[in-house]
Amino acid sequence: MKDKSKILVLENPTGKVKKVEEMANVEEKVEESIARKESKVEEIKETEEMSKAFAAVGRVRKEVDKLSERVAAIEVAVNSGTKIAAEEFDVSAELLMRELLKLDGIEAEGEAKLQRKAEVRRVQGFHETLDKLKTRNSNPFHDSNKAASVTTKWETFDSGMGSSTAPPPQPMSSSTKVTEEWEKFD
Repeated sequence: MKDKSKILVLENPTGKVKKVEEMANVEEKVEESIARKESKVEEIKETEEMSKAFAAVGRVRKEVDKLSERVAAIEVAVNSGTKIAAEEFDVSAELLMRELLKLDGIEAEGEAKLQRKAEVRRVQGFHETLDKLKTRNSNPFHDSNKAASVTTKWETFDSGMGSSTAPPPQPMSSSTKVTEEWEKFD
């Protein structure tokens, strides 16, 4: 080398490719790591949402349990023949409908959705029972065990059917007048 000479530095092209590949691998690993963390966050959120849904369904179930006791008490009273005010049925039905609305507002997936659906059917069953009890309460003869029996004794007449002789002719009453004057229409 001499004074004031220029040096040219060349990079080995295979080394550059290796560096680019290493950088790409590092980026892929970082993206995979981020994706795993995001999926874990999603799973945690889903688990939290399911826990919230389970808790909400549980709260509604407790209220429905209380209302089921109320429906059972009404059923015992109606079955024993006690007359219950219509307002009692209406209030109980309204409380059950409010619980249905609460259940409708719960967003759930998976097992929580199944529990919510089962609870909805349970509430609907209690509501149907209330409707039947209300009908029975308002109509005391609805229960077949307590219903009055009405029978009719039909009188039978000899029609001459199955007999070789015709029934005797009936005499004409004086109020019956036989005419052959027919009105004609065009």
